Amino acid sequence: MSRPVAAVVLGEATLLPRLLDARALDALRAHVDLRDGVVAPAAVAHAGLADVDVLVTGWGAPPLDAAALDAMPRLRLVVHTAGTVKSLVTPAVWERGVRVSSGAATNALPVAEYALAMVLLAGKRVGEAAEHYATGRRPDAWRPAGEVGNNGATVGVVGASRTGRRLLDLLRPFDLRPLLHDPSVTPAQATALGAELLPLDELLAASDVVTLHAPALPATHRMIGAAQLARMRDGTTLLNTARGSLVDTDALTAEVLRGRLRAVLDVTDPEPLPPDHPLFDAPGVVLTPHVAGSLGNELRRLGDEAVAEVGRWVRTGTLRSEVRADDLARIA
Repeated sequence: MSRPVAAVVLGEATLLPRLLDARALDALRAHVDLRDGVVAPAAVAHAGLADVDVLVTGWGAPPLDAAALDAMPRLRLVVHTAGTVKSLVTPAVWERGVRVSSGAATNALPVAEYALAMVLLAGKRVGEAAEHYATGRRPDAWRPAGEVGNNGATVGVVGASRTGRRLLDLLRPFDLRPLLHDPSVTPAQATALGAELLPLDELLAASDVVTLHAPALPATHRMIGAAQLARMRDGTTLLNTARGSLVDTDALTAEVLRGRLRAVLDVTDPEPLPPDHPLFDAPGVVLTPHVAGSLGNELRRLGDEAVAEVGRWVRTGTLRSEVRADDLARIA
């Protein structure tokens, strides 16, 4: 049989060497005949891809609708180097039997690492200490009220997603008490993950830090609203690296402006926030511009896993990170 033909589709050609450096491209060429360069999103339907069996896609790739697939009648596999494939796949992909693999599991690691770092910093109340030190310019400018530290602190993880599970694994070496809320998980499964399973309201009331890792679904839209925030103890930190739509931004803003809660937000609703939004200047709030996922040298990990996935498919017909149609209803 002839070797599969592959092409790379990215929103920006400059992304290619960051995802797939020369070493990774050589490894990919060991499995497939690779088209040179990057196919631009607008050119997919008329780029002469009729002989392509495999697409390696990434941020900025267009939806693979019927018109795009008509231009690629041999397409059998899409390996996406980013996380969610919801903006990429269409019903036509499943109708034509094209298989899809996602980099979501690989991308979960840097998000979990970010969350771990912020959990530990929140326990030490580093943001609050830094604010007072910058204002007072002397070490004794900060006199914290309440408990400070990570010895026995309670971390509530909302969502046993790929990232939530990676975070629970990363939390194991620390003297922390992990809690978990996820309606799809049993108490025994939670124990195996290293956490105690609780209903959401009980988790919120018991936690020193609440970290969100649930997917954006109709059922999770604004799952953290005014009533849920009110259940959190004074001084609790809310950490969101998942989706901004999980949180009622107005309700959270009211709580942090009162000085009752703190927040670390890598995602917001809307995203980005308007430049004059009060969260930018609110005490006890850390805002970052959606940086928890893969950046810089972390992109190479996504590229390497995509190459490995293509190799598995070529050699054995199997995929480690396959996404199926019915998965879309429960993933981010």
